[in-house]
Amino acid sequence: MKSINCKGTLIDLASPKVMGILNITPDSFFDGGKYNNPTVIINHIEKMLSEGATFVDVGAYSSRPGAKHISEDEELARITPVIKLLIKEFPNLLISVDTFRSLIAEQCIHLGACMINDISAGNMDTNMFTTVAKLQVPYIMMHMQGTPQTMQNKPTYSNIIQELLYYFSKKIDELRSLGVNDIITDVGFGFGKTLEQNYELLKQLELFKNFEVPTLVGLSRKSMLFKPLEINQNKALNATTSANTIALLNGASLLRVHDVKEAMETIKIVELLNKI
Repeated sequence: MKSINCKGTLIDLASPKVMGILNITPDSFFDGGKYNNPTVIINHIEKMLSEGATFVDVGAYSSRPGAKHISEDEELARITPVIKLLIKEFPNLLISVDTFRSLIAEQCIHLGACMINDISAGNMDTNMFTTVAKLQVPYIMMHMQGTPQTMQNKPTYSNIIQELLYYFSKKIDELRSLGVNDIITDVGFGFGKTLEQNYELLKQLELFKNFEVPTLVGLSRKSMLFKPLEINQNKALNATTSANTIALLNGASLLRVHDVKEAMETIKIVELLNKI
């Protein structure tokens, strides 16, 4: 099943799509504090849409390694005004809410968002799966070992591919039993993985197509790309494009990125290749 239902519109993911990132956190690893007033936010959304983004992922809780934990009230206070602003300015915008909290997910969906992106796949809020089932919206579930505060403290696996395949098979079965139709998996690059484990997942990404649900990939400007090159995230666009190309060749359906134009170009080149 490669199509998902967003507010009554069927989005065909057989042709890969781009999800632009809107971080409204003060401490995100790349663009923290950048989008902190309505004019800047609106301009950024207009730019991403003009460049070809299908979705915009809005996050108010920084999940970078070691990020500060904030309360539910603070996350809610950050995100709800932005969702209201976006729906007012862009009534047809397909908004994904980047949260692991079911209450915030539910409130944002009621305000007009259409999708939930959960870094913890229900592990950090036991009400999330039943909330998604009640709301009947597409649900992105990511794999993370630990929490954002602990995930990079020596992550260990006996076999990372086998463990993640088992993890997603259990999660998908649970969601299906609750009546959730539109499920998207995300292996969680950089979330409780070593450099080598990240590249093993990228190399074996095609195995996750066996679940017959779309795969989202979030590689944009991550440390697994810039640290081996001895550069910083500001100079990691070329590396991001390279990694996204590999991900698309291995079956990715959605690219979650900071740089929409370059991601769209990557998709077009790979699609030309796949037509031959």
